[in-house]
Amino acid sequence: QVDLVESGGGLVQPGGSLRLSCAASGSILSLTVMGWYRQAPGKQRELVAVITPGRSTNYADSVKGRFTISIDTAKKTVFLQMNSLKPGDTAVYYCNANLNVGPPFRTLEVWGPGTLVTVSS
Repeated sequence: QVDLVESGGGLVQPGGSLRLSCAASGSILSLTVMGWYRQAPGKQRELVAVITPGRSTNYADSVKGRFTISIDTAKKTVFLQMNSLKPGDTAVYYCNANLNVGPPFRTLEVWGPGTLVTVSS
């Protein structure tokens, strides 16, 4: 079994910053990709940013230049530094991980429970 534990959400004023963390635990052999998605009320879940163990990254256009994703492969933890937050960033943020696990050996996709980020004055 693999679990993702998220932390760092909360209420912040427009222009403020938050840092999200997500730690993976369990019978993990290696990471393939980890990242963050978000879902605002009434909208579909969308990609925010993803990162590979080799530090290759991909960002949604809406967060480029404001958000930074990073990874600590030894601790199997991914971070999302969010700066210059806007009300439109308000959403539940979900951690996602694609992992090689085992035994039995297989590739697994896991989602965290989500953490709420509210940007409001």
